[in-house]
Amino acid sequence: MSIANWCVLAACFLPVITVGLAKASMGRVSRKNGGYDNHHPRAWENKLTGWQQRAIAAQKNGFEALPLFIAGVILAQQAHVEQSRIDGLAIAFIILRCLYVAAYLMDKATLRSLIWFGGVGVSVTLFALI
Repeated sequence: MSIANWCVLAACFLPVITVGLAKASMGRVSRKNGGYDNHHPRAWENKLTGWQQRAIAAQKNGFEALPLFIAGVILAQQAHVEQSRIDGLAIAFIILRCLYVAAYLMDKATLRSLIWFGGVGVSVTLFALI
């Protein structure tokens, strides 16, 4: 399996890890006192504030970013673009998405947006290689 394919898998798990941070931070808090409620997870998410709320938003954005990235990797591979170029861009995407999550959690809105544009740029570049 190529590095790019591993990056696709990592990109799929990154949103899950991101929301896991918010859930884990509430691990010692009982459900009755605002801890994670697996019976009503959407209602629980709506009550969050601060970095936990931003983790939920980062998770949602992570899922939104997946289709363009995955399509770019697959189509570039099908077009027989040099695999090392695809791998490099895929690694760049994962690094940018990790930085994006960090900026989101730290509430660095402008930086986060710039990083987001970089991630989209990587995905679009994969298409441009075709």
